[in-house]
Amino acid sequence: MPSYMQRKYIDLIRQVSSKWVNWDPPIEIRVGAYGTVDKETGELIVEGNIYDPEFQGELDKQGVKFNLADYPPQEGPIEDDFIIASRGAKRQDLSADKAADVPDIANASVKGQWLFQRGKRGAVLIMHNPRQVFLPPNVILEPLYQVDKLIDKWLVTSIHLCPAYSMYLSDMSGDKVSLALVAQAPIAGAVGDTAGANDGLSWSVDARTGLVRKACDPAGNYSFTTLYSLRRPIKRFRRFIRDTIRPDPTGDELWFNDSPPWDPLDEEGEEDEFDPAIRAVDPFKRPAP
Repeated sequence: MPSYMQRKYIDLIRQVSSKWVNWDPPIEIRVGAYGTVDKETGELIVEGNIYDPEFQGELDKQGVKFNLADYPPQEGPIEDDFIIASRGAKRQDLSADKAADVPDIANASVKGQWLFQRGKRGAVLIMHNPRQVFLPPNVILEPLYQVDKLIDKWLVTSIHLCPAYSMYLSDMSGDKVSLALVAQAPIAGAVGDTAGANDGLSWSVDARTGLVRKACDPAGNYSFTTLYSLRRPIKRFRRFIRDTIRPDPTGDELWFNDSPPWDPLDEEGEEDEFDPAIRAVDPFKRPAP
């Protein structure tokens, strides 16, 4: 798959959620990871993790009196199914003919059909019963701000884990996709088969065009990291506004949700800062000299 399509998908989801997509959810991204964002692919290039013993040594070396091991990541509750759709993606009820093709559709955890705008790419991300893992709020980011190793780095402050996910990136034909997450029927006569048992969940997808990625963990484990939040430290200088000094940020405000390292993207995922339609979205963006 062209890397620019991957970047386009990440960008579309980020625009409506302020979060970053992990294009390879089976590959773990841990809370506390830090590094840089690859401009060509949109992937996080991990350089280390604040919970690594080596990083604690950085704090000690700089005289930052803070023991990160005392503040491990926190887990949130299991949530309802979470669906993110980009602008221009219109959700519809699953049509009767599509529903008839899906066994046990009435008991599907997620089901729906999305119609996409002609001439524009659109994206959908579905997570089944996700849960968040995140840095303890208002306690860690302020001491981390003092660490020179994190200057200009991106830091993973939270992740979404789930046992099943589906990703879809449309082409520009005005296509539609039907998605349903259903329980697999038990195999008759299977060893250990009991009444009402099933072999987990599976995705039913009907997409004539576009790109689809999907997976389910057979045991229902939270094996997939689908989304993550990134923050960067603000610049280390006091900002003057007219004749007054702006109050210094503190705590979590020392880190912000920065823009991606690429210019606005065209429908192929390539940078296109001269496109009038894109300039209309970001009228203050100036072309490079």
